[in-house]
Amino acid sequence: MMTVSRTPLRVSFFGGGTDYPEYFARARGAVLGMAIDQYVYVAALRLTNILDYRYRISYSKMEQVTELDAIEHPVVREAIRHYGYASPLDISIMADLPARSGLGSSSSFTVGFVNLLFELLGRGATKMDLAREAVHVERGLLGENCGVQDQHHAAFGGLNRFDFEGNRTRISPIQMTADCQAALTGSLFLVYTGVTRFASATLDEQMTKTRSGASDKDLTHLLALVDQAQTVLEGNDPAAMLAEFGAMLHEGWETKKRLSSKVSSPQIDALYDKARAAGALGGKLCGAGAGGFLLMLVPPDRQPGFRAGMADHALIPVGLDTLGATILRG
Repeated sequence: MMTVSRTPLRVSFFGGGTDYPEYFARARGAVLGMAIDQYVYVAALRLTNILDYRYRISYSKMEQVTELDAIEHPVVREAIRHYGYASPLDISIMADLPARSGLGSSSSFTVGFVNLLFELLGRGATKMDLAREAVHVERGLLGENCGVQDQHHAAFGGLNRFDFEGNRTRISPIQMTADCQAALTGSLFLVYTGVTRFASATLDEQMTKTRSGASDKDLTHLLALVDQAQTVLEGNDPAAMLAEFGAMLHEGWETKKRLSSKVSSPQIDALYDKARAAGALGGKLCGAGAGGFLLMLVPPDRQPGFRAGMADHALIPVGLDTLGATILRG
């Protein structure tokens, strides 16, 4: 029988950069973001021992190998090794949106693959277990230059605030009214920049500045925006909430660009300015920067003009995922 995991992608609103252990080991970190209704799927089929290969892995390339060490996909190889799954597997990896586009797809995949392996092993896990195990795979086993918010958004789903202090992580679901939540999710659009990138490769300068303390002033400001955004989202007036939240997104994007010269580019800045001129109140580039998707906030009354002004770009409405990492059952 085939086993299938489904794990959401995410958009991060505020606090990105404070979710790196290099920062929150010495200061409080917090992020606010949401899991979206776009997913990474991992399907696995147990194989018999009579085939002339032991592992078949299908993603942007096809691997068919006889030994675990021969697997090129690092997460697949090291997670199978770490968790000790011994049977042959046929693994297919699929996603609703392109990889390396700032939506946390790498961590969503890791969370989903760990969830799938635990299901195959008959091993129970909470959402927090999945997030922490994925962090261990990425940072501990593979030495990736990544933060820890993506794994938590992918595991838990929903619209949440995560606080990081030392070894402690605290989740706080954002308490929105139905009208405000509908206004928010009905006003968010992804705009593709057409550029894909490896997040780890864009972060060297940012991490150097983070470790040295050179970015502490900007990171402290991004952290303050998390507190302010939670208050705004938990208000009662949808129109006022959108206006304030859009302005805060713009403020946060201007701050984020100071973390590293590699966060943005003239091409990305021009697209962002075009989106604002077409009616978006504010937005940001998703993920570490340098490419991927812009997230723009456009209230309903501005959307006809926005769609007209951005007619030569693909616009993807953003919905909310509330389930997080899950195993799909027939």
